[in-house]
Amino acid sequence: MTNLEGRVLRRRALREPPPGIGTDLAVLAELGAQLSQAKGKNGVRFDSDPRAVFEELRRATAGGVADYAGVTWERVDAEDGVFWPCPSADRAGTPRLFERSFATPDGRARMVAVEHRPVAEDVDEEYPLYLITGRVLSQYQSGTQTRRVADLPGEPFIELHPDLAIRLGLGEGAMARLVSRRGTMTAPVRLTPTIRPDTVFAPFHYAGQGRANSLTNDALDPISRMPEFKVCAVRLEPA
Repeated sequence: MTNLEGRVLRRRALREPPPGIGTDLAVLAELGAQLSQAKGKNGVRFDSDPRAVFEELRRATAGGVADYAGVTWERVDAEDGVFWPCPSADRAGTPRLFERSFATPDGRARMVAVEHRPVAEDVDEEYPLYLITGRVLSQYQSGTQTRRVADLPGEPFIELHPDLAIRLGLGEGAMARLVSRRGTMTAPVRLTPTIRPDTVFAPFHYAGQGRANSLTNDALDPISRMPEFKVCAVRLEPA
């Protein structure tokens, strides 16, 4: 794996998978083999050995911007990881990107000034609350690596201020429904005085009726083109 620092590391398996359960590479290799057979290309094989696949990555990226050619299996172990990109085995990696120049025609960085703009979808009479989404400590991203761990607490919830709860007749643990212009989610209420009374919060890790991403807005930032998943207008009602 290549972490956010740019360091290529090995993730070592804790144990062998149970019978009938394949690694990610084994699943991809089997899928590739079956697709090849479906197209009449019998004999095309896809390797599921991590070291063999890593060697293929080194060959495929050689000479490109994302160059792993010099990151050998042995160097990763011996050097506690190698910084990417690294074009050859006799050269050090790149612990600091753009140290000498940027990937622009003249090698200089492009600085873009930005100005604040309001949210793409503001509140109104029909949708009078802001919904913000985010993480909880015990879950990771979409939850595919954490939601099935029995000892990790986790369920969808809607967090709101006690004053808003009184206004809507909702108590701690009551089931409530968030509604936006795109969809709905249903989850129990959690009360906290640390959130604004005009705002509710929901984590984005969960599927099914507690899926906060059914509500979010895909409006794009005009410069970065990042979608505005973090805020939208909703209404809250008892479920």
